[in-house]
Amino acid sequence: MGETALMSEVLELEDVSVVRGGRALVDQVSWSVKEGERWVILGPNGAGKTTLLNVASSYLFPSKGTATILGERLGKVDVFELRPRIGMAGMAMADKLPKAQTVLQTVLTAAYGMTAGWREDYEDIDEQRARAFLDRLGMSDYLDRKFGTLSEGERKRTLIARALMTDPELLLLDEPAAGLDLGGREDLVRRLGRLARDPIAPSMLMVTHHVEEIAPGFTHVLMIRQGKVLAAGPLELELTSRNLSLCFGLPLVVEQRGDRWTAQGLPLG
Repeated sequence: MGETALMSEVLELEDVSVVRGGRALVDQVSWSVKEGERWVILGPNGAGKTTLLNVASSYLFPSKGTATILGERLGKVDVFELRPRIGMAGMAMADKLPKAQTVLQTVLTAAYGMTAGWREDYEDIDEQRARAFLDRLGMSDYLDRKFGTLSEGERKRTLIARALMTDPELLLLDEPAAGLDLGGREDLVRRLGRLARDPIAPSMLMVTHHVEEIAPGFTHVLMIRQGKVLAAGPLELELTSRNLSLCFGLPLVVEQRGDRWTAQGLPLG
């Protein structure tokens, strides 16, 4: 098997279960993500979406089954060598970052490991890249603002810029639009869509429970309920009213309008 064949798969889960306190948070999940695909992980609260993302990030090991990330099998690889190849943006990350650092510093420190403090000797090229990623995410006017003073939406956009800084091969987004108002959500979805359609952007996995948050350019969906996979495949094939109704446990109608999706419950009566 040549290196290209190996690397065409960014993530390979085989019969993965994660058991905590006798309960399976994810239950015998088999799932394959190929290079360049953009996946949405969709399901209700407590379905196991974030658990799956934590396995994909190498921060959580399967209790059973095997997980192979970027060609490296968890349990047989030094995760500290693997992790810089994976970009992760989620609110759990926000709590670990110094609130007093500026937005620019917050993004720049990603290039030097998690805990790096501010140093004067950052390379010009790093600073240019940080500014470019922040610009792409609409944060150019906030470079000198302290991270701790940002709104939820501004923090999320900063974290995505930060996750891109290490030039990852896989980008993980944990509910990037949660807590945003309508304007903030639409702005973020538009920017994520631009990123998703960029052929040199990394492969992407995004957790959400709202089909309205699926950005244009996303290609596949994995639906999960109570730790089990209900459906996995191209959005156009798998994001159906039937699958969504099964996933969320009530009758829903899903529609595609242009390059966006909407879902609503059937009227009572």
